[in-house]
Amino acid sequence: MRVDRLLAPLPGLLVLAALLLGLEWAVEAGLIRRALMPAPSTIALRLWDLLASGDALAPLLQTLRLVFTGFAIGSAIGIAAGLAMGWWPSVFRLLEPLVELVRPIPKSALVPPLMLFLGIGFAMKVTSVALVVTFPVLVNTLQGVRGVDRVMLDAARTHGWPARHTLLHLVLPAALPLVLAGMRISLGLAMVLALLSEMLAGEGGLGFLILDMQRSFRVRDMYAWLVILAVLGLALNWLFVLAERRALHWQRR
Repeated sequence: MRVDRLLAPLPGLLVLAALLLGLEWAVEAGLIRRALMPAPSTIALRLWDLLASGDALAPLLQTLRLVFTGFAIGSAIGIAAGLAMGWWPSVFRLLEPLVELVRPIPKSALVPPLMLFLGIGFAMKVTSVALVVTFPVLVNTLQGVRGVDRVMLDAARTHGWPARHTLLHLVLPAALPLVLAGMRISLGLAMVLALLSEMLAGEGGLGFLILDMQRSFRVRDMYAWLVILAVLGLALNWLFVLAERRALHWQRR
């Protein structure tokens, strides 16, 4: 079993290696212009220089700070609002028009108005990330609360559980799989909005660096930063999956 788990990623890694080798050959054969797409080996050398010199650390930490702060705020708002709307019909009737009005708007379209009100600093970036995180978490939490088994709710009432105790110790754990699914989706969206806000603000973070490298036609640097961004997204998703498995350990049992 352990050997099978170790070999499971092998086909995907082979496909990735074949793609990189194909790109290397296409660049060397002149099928792809080096000015637009350097050879993967050249990008790898530049990537090594960035990592060895430590130049990648500061912008990486800046973007991570933005993503984690906005993700935490948006998740907290989404879970709280989803629980309240799913548990109390009066709250649902109160908030549902506002939620359905704002939810379909692409959150990238809200970045320019946010820049007018909040400037181009950290507050604007965090707000844009929090907004894009809130609604998937809210909708999933709401559906999770509504999907709780009525038999369990009746049993809680029979045992005299107060509403607050039922909500925190029965409804929230039962809705947790859907809540975490919404949070996992939102994590990728948080990365997108973090990079977009950094690009539009024109200062700091991976988003600004990637755009700055493209504008100055430093193509090797641009692709090296894109590789760092791809690995960052993969690592964040992997860590979230580990946390999700630990939080939902009872499902496997």
